[in-house]
Amino acid sequence: MIPCRLKPHSTRKPTFLVSEPPDWKQKYRDSLLEMESEEKRWLQIEQALRRLVGRLCAAGMGVDPRLDDELIALAAANRRNADASELEQLAAALTTAVVAVDAVAPIPTVIAAPSIGAAPTAMVRWDSTCSAAQKVLLHLASLRPEEGVAQQLATELTNARTDAELADVLEKAAELIHGYGDTLARERLQAASVLANVTTRLEEMAGYLSESSDQVQTRFADSAAVNDNVISQVRELTAQVGSATELAALQTLVGARLESVTKKVLDFRSREESRLLEHNGRAERMKVRIADLERQTQDLHSKLTEEKHGARLDPLTRVANRKSFDERFAQALLGRTQSDKPVVLLLWDLDNFKIINDTYGHRAGDRVLQSVATCFASGLRAEDFVARIGGEEFVTLLTGVPFARALIIANELRTGVAALRFHFRGAPVRVTVSCGITELRSDDAVAPAFDRADAALYQAKHAGKNACIAA
Repeated sequence: MIPCRLKPHSTRKPTFLVSEPPDWKQKYRDSLLEMESEEKRWLQIEQALRRLVGRLCAAGMGVDPRLDDELIALAAANRRNADASELEQLAAALTTAVVAVDAVAPIPTVIAAPSIGAAPTAMVRWDSTCSAAQKVLLHLASLRPEEGVAQQLATELTNARTDAELADVLEKAAELIHGYGDTLARERLQAASVLANVTTRLEEMAGYLSESSDQVQTRFADSAAVNDNVISQVRELTAQVGSATELAALQTLVGARLESVTKKVLDFRSREESRLLEHNGRAERMKVRIADLERQTQDLHSKLTEEKHGARLDPLTRVANRKSFDERFAQALLGRTQSDKPVVLLLWDLDNFKIINDTYGHRAGDRVLQSVATCFASGLRAEDFVARIGGEEFVTLLTGVPFARALIIANELRTGVAALRFHFRGAPVRVTVSCGITELRSDDAVAPAFDRADAALYQAKHAGKNACIAA
């Protein structure tokens, strides 16, 4: 039996301290507000880029009548905030027009940055356009400094001398913003889903705490009632004992009072046991709900992490994709300016891949691409980087490897691919690759470094293929 200690009755209500749960709801609200703020910043950047497109269209007017119609259409689409697909179509049409003009008169269509003696209006227009673009890129660089892509674009912008080079930088910046926007939208949806689950669980926890508080109040009232009853019984017994004259009557009186007190205490104990069982049951259910919430939160976080990782992988070969390469390449160029650690770029292309696709089908071509990617990945160190950047094009970055050693590694990878064995429709198929190799320089930019490797790859192709040529 639980001992019952009798105390003088007090009307003062007890104070119940209930620890407050962590304010997860506010935390995720803050996250959503931060994402909305980030989205506003991206909209501001998009508006700045659209203004730049408008200025470039105005700057290009009058160069050639064949370009004017395309520039007018592009400017009009830009003013009405056309979507990316329409702008891409107009950009393709403008490119076709530029190529057509170049074929007839290539020199006038290449508009260089105004020289010192150029007209003041042209100088002001060029400088203002480059200044606005630089501000956009610096803002992008401050958002994600660890990636280094925006910093590299800012360097390319500084070196831009023609409208074509400036347009190339702006196009890459637009692609970067588009990628950031997609990532932000996905993260916002994920956070909204987490917030909805957290809100539901917090409401359940609030209900649980409210019920617990009610139970405590009920328990206090019940305990106070038992105490009042016991004290009343003792007082009445004391008064009756004082007036009793016969021992038998006194024994009967005391026995009846004690039996009444015992019954009250037993009833109170029974109610306490029931309340304890109910409380333990609710606590266990709440524990399960909280564990479920933690699991869902971890699952959502894992899915978001996997999605971020998957967005940088080529879906066919499961090596890095072009976007991931652009980021890694920009980081490598930025790091090259800050240290003397060598970085070597290997640009690969499968030989006669179109013949394989045309002869044996695209499924066979996919198998070849997957096997070649596996061969590259297994032949490199963990700190090296391999990506598929086009249909049958791959690229490799070797960090901290001397150029002479990089040549040896490139030829080992090339012979490794040549040693692969493929059979389609019962016939053996030989697969080889060609490679262009260049070492990154301390003052390199993306385009010059890639062009050197591409030129070396071109030489390897025309030297009979299945070769590695250094530039």
